[in-house]
Amino acid sequence: MSAAAVEEPMEQPTLLEAAELISEQLPGYRVEIIGSEITVTPPPNMKHSRSLTRLMRLLFAAGLDDDEAEVFQNVGIWLPGGPSDFAVPDLAILDAYSDDRLIEHNCYDPAAFRLVLEVTSSNFGDDLKKKPAAYASAGVPVYVIVDRTNQRVMVLTDPKDGEYRLHAVHHPGQSFTLPESIGASVTLSVDDVLTAKK
Repeated sequence: MSAAAVEEPMEQPTLLEAAELISEQLPGYRVEIIGSEITVTPPPNMKHSRSLTRLMRLLFAAGLDDDEAEVFQNVGIWLPGGPSDFAVPDLAILDAYSDDRLIEHNCYDPAAFRLVLEVTSSNFGDDLKKKPAAYASAGVPVYVIVDRTNQRVMVLTDPKDGEYRLHAVHHPGQSFTLPESIGASVTLSVDDVLTAKK
């Protein structure tokens, strides 16, 4: 009689390890953990990227990205929703020189973030439903959604108890002003933001 080989049970990867593995297997895709669920977003198309570039130019022209605040694309924010929750907003305004506020996995302390902005893409439901709760729970003062699907820009402010209490919705033909708490007075045209003109 021969003894059957005993296999050691395979150890399951943590959520963060699984997210890292997915990132390695899908270069260029954005992998986030929101509400203890992994979300994967394909690389942005040119219209999405053009929109972000235009927004950055407008923010720079308004005087941001100085000794008080800096503007970044794709900087991770550590979220309080789960032990490994993090997001990578399309664009963010942070306190200047927040390099020392790194928490883990290239993600930074949410207290350093003055604004996060998402331009909707194929998984726009996350930007409209999951992320408002996640960013509000993290205490991010301003969340801007450039909703290309529904042709509007939403500015969410006053986070409390996991939700933004103030929602301002702006439509084509209108302009909107971001709260000065971001570090400068910035007024943007909805048409310019949505159409991402050159």
